[in-house]
Amino acid sequence: MQMAVVSLQPGQTVYCEAGKFLFKTTNVTMETRLSGPSDPGGQQPQGGAGGMGGMLRQAMGTAMQVGQRALAGESLAFQYFTSTGGEGTVGFAGVLPGEMRALELDGTRAWFAEKDAFVAAESTVDFGIAFQGGRTGRSGGEGFVLEKFTGRGTVIIAGAGNFIDLNPADFGGRIEVDTGCVVAFEEGIQYGVQRVGGLNRQGLMNAVFGGEGLSLATLEGNGRVILQSLTIESLANALKKAQGGDKQGPTGGLFSTHAG
Repeated sequence: MQMAVVSLQPGQTVYCEAGKFLFKTTNVTMETRLSGPSDPGGQQPQGGAGGMGGMLRQAMGTAMQVGQRALAGESLAFQYFTSTGGEGTVGFAGVLPGEMRALELDGTRAWFAEKDAFVAAESTVDFGIAFQGGRTGRSGGEGFVLEKFTGRGTVIIAGAGNFIDLNPADFGGRIEVDTGCVVAFEEGIQYGVQRVGGLNRQGLMNAVFGGEGLSLATLEGNGRVILQSLTIESLANALKKAQGGDKQGPTGGLFSTHAG
């Protein structure tokens, strides 16, 4: 399992989701907030926006972002780390064995990631929740909730297994992927979901025995797509199978009976 060790210059800030922090040096301060960088409630009111009106807007902005994250099944809080008095160091990691990637945002294109991919980002990067609407999102399962990153700076993401980078434009403009394998993609890529075959014999064979379910994610356009080689579902099934094998004994279920 990989980890990210980040060097912070004096005054520089990086934030992460609660639960992704590993360690820090003593000259790095840590602050937990409910608001993210893109939350208008996290900004100081200016000019005539002060007083009770500014406080109310701030509270409503924070509540809206927290509500979105709760609906998406995300952590409700962010942890902010700032170096004071010299260069500082902070360590982060994902939650599953796999790979990490640093995405560099230049302000021209946003990045979208599946809801468990985000690890940490510079404070100059805005974090948001993008709900994939309607039927497409509900059919896509993992693709229903996407994390959206805008602005300038570095974003660190993590996934299970190994990463592979693809561009649909290199494959005729479209690729079809297991919904659990999508980690992140650039703005400009169109995400959708299609049914695997029809409700016929072959379609049911794919769903029941092929392990693919009834839907595949479709990614179209010209831009970077990051896929992972291991899905959370396949990892969970492997662990479940291993636990069942332990209960059967070293020779399996056939010869595991005990003499009376």
